[in-house]
Amino acid sequence: MASQAAVPLKRAIGTQLLVFFILGDVLGAGVYALAGAIADRAGGALWAPLGMALLFALLTAASYAELVSKYPRAGGAAVFARRAFGSPLLAFLVGFAMLAAGITSAAGLALAFAGEYLRVFIDWPSAVLAPLFLVAIALLNLRGIKESLGANLVMTLIELSGLVLVLVAVAVLSGQGHAEPARLLDFGGHGPGGAVLAGALLAFYSYVGFETSANLAEEIKDVRRTYPRALFGALLIAGVVYLAIGAGAALVMPVPQLIAAATPLMDIVHRAQLGVPQGVFAVIALIAVANGALLTMIMASRLAWGMAREGLIPQVLGHVLPQRRTPGYAIVATTALAILLTFTGSLQVLAETVVLLLLVVFLSTNLAVLVLKRDKIAEAHFKVPALVPVLAIASCLLLMSQQPWQNWLRAGVLLALGAVLYGLARWWRPAARERHVEPGQTPE
Repeated sequence: MASQAAVPLKRAIGTQLLVFFILGDVLGAGVYALAGAIADRAGGALWAPLGMALLFALLTAASYAELVSKYPRAGGAAVFARRAFGSPLLAFLVGFAMLAAGITSAAGLALAFAGEYLRVFIDWPSAVLAPLFLVAIALLNLRGIKESLGANLVMTLIELSGLVLVLVAVAVLSGQGHAEPARLLDFGGHGPGGAVLAGALLAFYSYVGFETSANLAEEIKDVRRTYPRALFGALLIAGVVYLAIGAGAALVMPVPQLIAAATPLMDIVHRAQLGVPQGVFAVIALIAVANGALLTMIMASRLAWGMAREGLIPQVLGHVLPQRRTPGYAIVATTALAILLTFTGSLQVLAETVVLLLLVVFLSTNLAVLVLKRDKIAEAHFKVPALVPVLAIASCLLLMSQQPWQNWLRAGVLLALGAVLYGLARWWRPAARERHVEPGQTPE
């Protein structure tokens, strides 16, 4: 009888579902909760860091498109690192950084969910609401990938409708004479270069999420054709929406108000008097945040599952629930860690930490695509010119240079913890030291 670890994941994701998966993960708290924080760094020109962050995201996305279509296996960046560099420790640290980033992001989104938008209805402590929210996300994740992505499709349409409402409100306010185009070139009293770079560090958080889709490689139909199309399509849609929202918000709202507002997008809709109750828009924003958290936790659980199959973490996390065919143990473990992290910092602090951890992952992935270009395979797959990952590496280093030392310390502690866990695992399980665990059969 096949072991649980050999039970394949179900291939249930087509192009449409994958586009909405990526779009739903990218369009979330980054635009609904962090617009004011980006404006605090870049003034009314917050569209500029959003544009720069989009360009940087597309560069790294090209590397993911090549590697996922070339090696369509769950595990994402950790699998690419092991294949490219041949180091189990490096593969573990890359995978652990990705895993830590995903869980940290989910914790931040849980805090965003328990924040100002929810206070329109109830004013419970976030220490209570955030863990309950993550448990609810885990229950949906446990039901199955098709059910989870079906919910994502509905939630993504709802959050897009909220952003359309904001754009309609901007048009109405502009027609009423409230627009001031000069704000679009107001960098908040800072030099344009420094303001855009500082803003791009936080704006980059608005685009992260695209990399989570790499961990669904074994659940995507015709992955070599579907993945690149869905990845670039979703990122470009998100970029257009973000640029329009960023420019529109600065156009109709004075920068000091934009910075001070706890719910800037809801305030814009309210000022336009569209007849949309605050509660309705609050629900839309909450759905957007919930959608991002759901997709992030899907990624984290699949990543843990993939790493377990590679022998990088305890193999118990590689077990699949026979009936639901979901990585149940991995879902429970990642949810528990996310709940713990909700008690360690604010959304903005956690967002910056997520970006730094992901920049480490992106550096590895962009280097891996260069190394693995010499590995020829028979199957046709997406290919990117070598210059693109080189530019992506430069963009990662540029954003890293903007990180404060506190974030480096926090990320360093997390990676050091990962190294300790890896060393302990090898000490307790010496027989698995050089073993490479292969899946028992090809997934559906």
